[in-house]
Amino acid sequence: MIWRICICVLVSLTVASGAPADASKHWAFIKPVRPALPQVRNAQWPRNAIDHFVLARLEKERIAPSPEANRETLVRRLYLDLIGLPPNPPPHVGGYEELVEHLLASPHHGERWGRWWLDVARYADSNGYSIDAPRSIWKYREWVINALNRDLPFDQFVIDQLAGDLLPNATFEQKIATGFNRNTQINQEGGIDPEQFRVECVMDRVNTTATAFLGLTVACAQCHDHKYDPISQREYYQFYAFFNNTVEDGHGKGAPEGVLEVSGEVESLDDLEKQIEEAEADLDRYLNTHGNALSKSEQSADPEKLKPAVRAAIAIPFAERTFQQKRVAYAAFRPDDPEFKSRNAKLARLEKKEPKPITTLVMRELNEPRESVVFTKGDFTRRGEKVAPGVLRSLHAPTGPLQDRLDLARWIVHPDNPLLARVIVNRVWQQYFGRGLVETENDFGLQASPPTHPELLDWLATEFMQTWSLRHIHRLIVSSATYRQSSKVRPELGTIDANNKLLARQNRLRLDAEIVRDVCLRASGLLNPKVGGPSVFPPQPAGVMTLGQLKREWKPSTGPDRYRRGMYTFFWRATPHPGLMVFDSADGFSTCTRRVRSNTPLQALTLLNDDAFYEFAHALAKRVENEMPQDRRIDYAFRLCVSRKPSSDERERIDELLKDTDWPTVARVLLNLDETITRE
Repeated sequence: MIWRICICVLVSLTVASGAPADASKHWAFIKPVRPALPQVRNAQWPRNAIDHFVLARLEKERIAPSPEANRETLVRRLYLDLIGLPPNPPPHVGGYEELVEHLLASPHHGERWGRWWLDVARYADSNGYSIDAPRSIWKYREWVINALNRDLPFDQFVIDQLAGDLLPNATFEQKIATGFNRNTQINQEGGIDPEQFRVECVMDRVNTTATAFLGLTVACAQCHDHKYDPISQREYYQFYAFFNNTVEDGHGKGAPEGVLEVSGEVESLDDLEKQIEEAEADLDRYLNTHGNALSKSEQSADPEKLKPAVRAAIAIPFAERTFQQKRVAYAAFRPDDPEFKSRNAKLARLEKKEPKPITTLVMRELNEPRESVVFTKGDFTRRGEKVAPGVLRSLHAPTGPLQDRLDLARWIVHPDNPLLARVIVNRVWQQYFGRGLVETENDFGLQASPPTHPELLDWLATEFMQTWSLRHIHRLIVSSATYRQSSKVRPELGTIDANNKLLARQNRLRLDAEIVRDVCLRASGLLNPKVGGPSVFPPQPAGVMTLGQLKREWKPSTGPDRYRRGMYTFFWRATPHPGLMVFDSADGFSTCTRRVRSNTPLQALTLLNDDAFYEFAHALAKRVENEMPQDRRIDYAFRLCVSRKPSSDERERIDELLKDTDWPTVARVLLNLDETITRE
């Protein structure tokens, strides 16, 4: 807390108190109006409205756009951007527009863009803090994937997540959607004040909602009026009041009412069945070793004093008895054998164990709302004036009374809101170009970077609000000439637009952490394409799970679950999978609207030596050797990894390497190429 106080004091000393008087004139706080398409000289270049705005800006600076990327590059770019997987030979045959529609209709599209939204939702599979116990909320992840796959209108997407439980005749799926605001951390340490951490959860929901849907940083107003934006401390706590009525406490004990049981679905039986099989085999080995010694006892026993099952068992020669007959007989004649008792008790416990029903965390309201007040200087123990639910009036006035989260959600998606559509299309744009039209994608307030193409931003926002279809925005962007440009660096732009803000070319982008894994899985032929389901446990380095306060087990998944996509990896907040974190995965602690893209030696070492990637390389080598004759293997391996043929120089170098080593080594080299983990 000390550093937060110091920052607040520093801000107070260096910034004039209160928001500027002309805050209402700030471009982001004015409802977007659809602009006319600008005129351009090169009328042959634009493919849709996006290109008119981009080209007009380029022509103003006397810059020509880049030529279109070649077909191989464009196909791989589309696959990675729309479904997060590279093309799998043989490539899709057909025109560009047909390929776009094919990928948008793929069930993997919801996975690719679901991961984008899960970053915003601060999704994780554990509670956080030092205890970091596991939680069951993967049904929310599945809801996100399914919602994006069916192109649920974005206004409904927002309403369901903020207040699905409050809708009239709310469906089961709409209740699951409210997991969005159950992704907060829960502190289960002993000796804490549960009310303190309940308040922390409520504040996290306020801050996440503002950042996710409004692109505003409201957290400053917890302690005082916002120093930059027109948000008073009182307004902050009016916003807080919407989220202050949830049935839960800050200790994770709050409430069975906040857990939704999924009817008819139970946790996977595979692990339980495997454990029973292993325990049976262990006991059977013991009985086979020691059971024959019972023959004298069985022969001298009085049949009248034995249970019917025991009489039936000993009437059969030992070698012909079933496992259960051997077990029953041994239990009758050697009940005090400690080795038998231990093994038999373990098996009995497993046999009685029933699979648990699947549950997921959801939002539910108290019957009577809590009283909400302003916390003096943000301290929950210093209760100030009472407040009722309220919104940020600098954006737009409510159209009716405000009582609960459903009223808030409808205010957020109202067409008069100047921020929601702008914020979302800007973040979608950021995914395709590495930078938003507004570079400060998490802050559209008075300190925001001005948009590089303000008319384009408003055109996209108004276009989005006409249908609230994310798929329509995806289609517009990837169909544009702007998107289809080559990403090759042009020396002449170095002094004019070194950071490519004017979009005279595409940008090369290092793949997200999960997609780095997915690309290697796809190339190796190991990928399990199953969509949805619970989190899995791919291999990770030994010792990772000892780094938290509590040492937890990480039992690597076997069978197809071992090869699920990266987004399904079980994510512990305290000890996240290093294969994800080394490639800059979101941390799950707070909303993430843009991932960093670092470039470190650890990334290359991971691709080369990590157990999982080593396994992928061996599978890739086996695939190449099994599926292609020797003279076509190098070309095939390149196509699997980077979706193109090798150059003559590359082919010669691989040939030379193969003379001194083997295909598994070559496969490790190819999976470690910068191009393999980069979208051109």
